[in-house]
Amino acid sequence: MQTTESKPPPRPPLGQTLTGLLLTEQAKGLSIREITLAVGEKGFGLLLMVLALPSALPIPAPGYSTPFGIVITLVALQMIVGRRTVWLPRRLGDIRIKPALAKTMLGSAGKFLHTIERLIRPRQLWIRGRAGQVALGLVVVCMACLMILPIPLTNTAPAMVIFLIGVGLSEEDGLLALGAFAVGCCALVLYLGIIYLLIQQGPEAIDAIKASIKSTLGLGE
Repeated sequence: MQTTESKPPPRPPLGQTLTGLLLTEQAKGLSIREITLAVGEKGFGLLLMVLALPSALPIPAPGYSTPFGIVITLVALQMIVGRRTVWLPRRLGDIRIKPALAKTMLGSAGKFLHTIERLIRPRQLWIRGRAGQVALGLVVVCMACLMILPIPLTNTAPAMVIFLIGVGLSEEDGLLALGAFAVGCCALVLYLGIIYLLIQQGPEAIDAIKASIKSTLGLGE
């Protein structure tokens, strides 16, 4: 008698998964704790994606980078020590994502994910092992610290690295996670250079960096 192996159900699109996490009928929106409970033991990838979204994409969300950066740091530290579920202090867990911001996040994320989803697939699964989680967690901690710093130009790029690592973890795409890891290491070197210039030259260093970038891109007056 011939038997056929049952295939696992296909993964829902990431945009659909994020919609299920963020959309709510509550007028005050969902708290980080409620989102964490919804994620459960599915891994930290989805939570990293949600927390990085306001800074990673062009979304007007003032005031979220610092508290979300702190939460991301705690999440990454728990990845490093090998926890399977996320624990957060009550004050951080009570931070809420307003419904209007959640809809904006989903709109921007949906367009971006639609572009990259065809390229995402399970591969390099060893990245979900202990060593891979520690390495990714260390980069996420560094990127989250850059999000927290009150320095211009230190939000979007680190948050995008965290977002892509979250995508890689949630979709078991180790190659994507490794690519984001490499970009994160390069970004860390770049921002350390910017911080060094700020210490040595003060705020004028930012103007000099902007002028240099414009000159390189041929955008000077």
